[in-house]
Amino acid sequence: MPSQKIIIDTDPGQDDAIAILLALASEEVDLLGIVTVAGNVPLELTSRNALMLCELAKKPETKVFAGCSRPLVRPLITAEHVHGKTGLDGADLPEPRISLQTQHGVDWTIETLLAAEDNSVTICCLAPLTNVGMAIVKAPEILPKIKNIVLMGGGFFEGGNITPTSEFNIYVDPHAANTVMKCGRPLVIMPLDVTHKALMQRKWLDALRALKTPVGKATYGMLSFYERFDVEKYGSSGGPLHDPTVIAYLLKPELFEGRQVNVEVEINSELTMGMTSVDWWKVTDRAPNATYMNQINADGFFALILDRLSHL
Repeated sequence: MPSQKIIIDTDPGQDDAIAILLALASEEVDLLGIVTVAGNVPLELTSRNALMLCELAKKPETKVFAGCSRPLVRPLITAEHVHGKTGLDGADLPEPRISLQTQHGVDWTIETLLAAEDNSVTICCLAPLTNVGMAIVKAPEILPKIKNIVLMGGGFFEGGNITPTSEFNIYVDPHAANTVMKCGRPLVIMPLDVTHKALMQRKWLDALRALKTPVGKATYGMLSFYERFDVEKYGSSGGPLHDPTVIAYLLKPELFEGRQVNVEVEINSELTMGMTSVDWWKVTDRAPNATYMNQINADGFFALILDRLSHL
């Protein structure tokens, strides 16, 4: 299978960490670079975390760029209550020896896309959509270069996880999300409706630890810390693993099911700010703009992650 050229836009975050490691472990994707954004924790920490993960995977040559430090319009909201003060609490990783690239992540994204062939680069969004929204506004001529945008965000059947109606990634920067939803390029959305059907189980976490590698030890530690919040909140047998669904879709799209629908983002009402309005039942005449997933083969998903991480 030819390598898919991808850019990862991220705010690590333990679940982002698994997505990044999954990409770094997979020959099917050609990771052009990682761009960080403020989200789960502030930009300084998300950037540091991305560098540490590249070193953990023994991929120090991976280019990491810092992007936007705040949303386009609204003040930044972070999620240390979920991810801990570092964003990767639970893993004892050394300070990175590699450094960030000097170019701003949005400028690098624009430059990289303009140099690419049409329909050739997939943007993998694991975070608030600030960087991608900014790139589209700043240089709309990049749009023909984008093959598709695969993002983790939103929710319809499951509602929200940061407000009653809004999922965190969309809520943090709803204006950027609105720009992306209306950009006209193919979108694939992995919402809470999918990720809440992919719950980590203790047997799987123990299998990570049993790898007896630095990656196995670090992922076991960070995910054991990370899942405690959702287990307590939902009373479930395990916590959902959100962001790796984006990379898993590129590797094995057959693990997911969904349909083409219209998705729009609320940007006016404070009560429902960041809500994804999903026309699942096609009750409006709004044209479909996204493939919205709502089913996942959870066993296959977790088996894929374990297999790939075992090779790092």
